[in-house]
Amino acid sequence: MSGHNRWSQIKHKKDITDAKKSKIFSKLVRFISVEAKLSGGKDSPGLRAAIEKAKKVNMPAENIERAIKKASEPGAHMDAITYEAYGPGGVGIIIETLTDSKNRTAQDIKHILTKNGFALGGIGSVTWAFSAQGGSASGGKKWVPKTTIPLSDADLELLDKLVEELEENDDVQDVYTNAE
Repeated sequence: MSGHNRWSQIKHKKDITDAKKSKIFSKLVRFISVEAKLSGGKDSPGLRAAIEKAKKVNMPAENIERAIKKASEPGAHMDAITYEAYGPGGVGIIIETLTDSKNRTAQDIKHILTKNGFALGGIGSVTWAFSAQGGSASGGKKWVPKTTIPLSDADLELLDKLVEELEENDDVQDVYTNAE
């Protein structure tokens, strides 16, 4: 009869929500770290925006402060990298990442794409179909599609699966597509 008491049910639900929070928090810590590094630990619009984003998801203040302090130390380095790919039905995919290891992240992205039958595109191969709005030097741009592409139900399911796998990667911040 294990798993049938109330405490077990609460524990399992809490584990699931904690895992989701952890994933969000780790992405936000990376974002805050990059902004803090760019501003040298001083107050800047990008850092304020990153902190506001963290506060919206109830990230503890000590986690925010720790991320800023760690990024201000010498030797800490995070890179914002944008990857481009074509997905099912010719849909353009833009993948925004923040990473401390370009090689690891590139290999992870390539692995996820090839596992699903796709490959990375060259620089500018997809961005022409989008317009960048807002953001800062560390990424954070919002890519808005200039044109959209209609997809069949099968292609839409494949795209959803691909985007979900990409977003599960800790280095991936955002994934943009021009699917309808």
